[in-house]
Formats: sequence, C-alpha cells, structure tokens
Amino acid sequence: MAAYFDAVLGETLLPPSYNVAPSNDIYAVMETASGERRLDVFHWGLVPVWAKDIKTGLKMINARAENVASSGAYKGPFRRKRCIIPADGFYEWQARQGQKRKQPYYIHRLDGEPIAFAGLWDSWRPKDADPDTPWLHSCTIITTSANDTMAPIHDRMPVILPPSAWGEWLARGNDDLVSLGKLLVPAPDNLLTLHPVSTDVNNVRVKDAHLADPVEPEEPSSSD
Repeated sequence: MAAYFDAVLGETLLPPSYNVAPSNDIYAVMETASGERRLDVFHWGLVPVWAKDIKTGLKMINARAENVASSGAYKGPFRRKRCIIPADGFYEWQARQGQKRKQPYYIHRLDGEPIAFAGLWDSWRPKDADPDTPWLHSCTIITTSANDTMAPIHDRMPVILPPSAWGEWLARGNDDLVSLGKLLVPAPDNLLTLHPVSTDVNNVRVKDAHLADPVEPEEPSSSD
C-alpha cells in the first residue's frame, strides 16, 4: 500500500481487518513538513488539537464536503493537514421499505484497485500531558452527495480522489482552498460496484474476510 501511494512506510503495522469501525486505528497517507509522503497509523475519528479529550473523535468520523472549509472543527486541518485514507472497499447500509433491519452492502472499485478517500488529520494530547507524552494522530473521512451508483443505497458517499489529484491534495504548502474544494465531488458513476453482504458486519467484533463476500439479501423476519 505504501508503494502504491509512493509513500514511506511507518513503523507500526496493523493486522488485516474487514470490519473497521470508528475509533479503530487505520492507515492514512500524509505529507510531512519536509515534503515526504508517509503511510502511518491514525485513530479514526478526528481529535482536534483543541479538544478536551479523545471522546471528541467519536463525533468527528466524517466531515461534510459542503462546509469543510468554513467549519470551526475542520477548516484548520483542511488548510494544512490533508490526508488520503486507503481502503479496499467500504460498507453502507440500505433502509428497506417495511423492514426494521437495514441491508449492508460492500462497495469497491470495479477495477479492483485501492480506494483513496479524501481525509483530514490532526495531532492531539491532553493539555496537562508530560512533555514526553506521545501525540495522538487522528483522521476523518470527507463525504459528499451520492453518485448514481450509490444513490439507491444512501444519499452520501466518501470523497474518492483520483491519482491525478493526490499530489495537489497532500501538498502541505497548497492553500488554494477553492481548487481543493473542487476535488470534493462524487466519484464517477462507473468507478464503483456493490453487492449485498452478510449482516455479520453489524457486529464490530467480527473482522473476518467473509464479510465482503456476496450474499442474497436477507428476507424480512416475522418481527420486521
């Protein structure tokens, strides 16, 4: 994955997971102050430098593209600390008429290539922390309106950056917020495909590969 994004691999490696949940550790690609790209581990759920505690991140797993440049929570990282969050795919849940339980879908690229989500990152530690206390690096995924592929499932989707935009997005010295904002659009309709998967994915403790396998949509139960 580091080679795919032309990045240096950080020291920490994560075990494979097919069910990454908010507050889990994930990989993200960022550009250092020296201009080096790094693939490092980040906490999913942005904890801004001004946050009182780490729980702030639970409310900041996604940032809306429509107000990322003006939001007090996100405008700082949008200007200075942008990242790419790689993934093989992602899940979304479809509400079905007359049924209480939503049907999960797995969404991935038609060509099998990794997905590059547009993200933001920041560093945090308690204000009363010892000088030797390590900083927590955290991130959030930017979302936008759904394209035609995603619309039957959900009205939002993550922003997916094409390779041609990676350099512009990651560049620490790029503060052209207008041009950056133009990257935060729905993915082309022919980029992704999706299929229903097991409701086992609803249990965040289940991380196995079978979660991404196609299944027949569940029939409504008598209690639905």
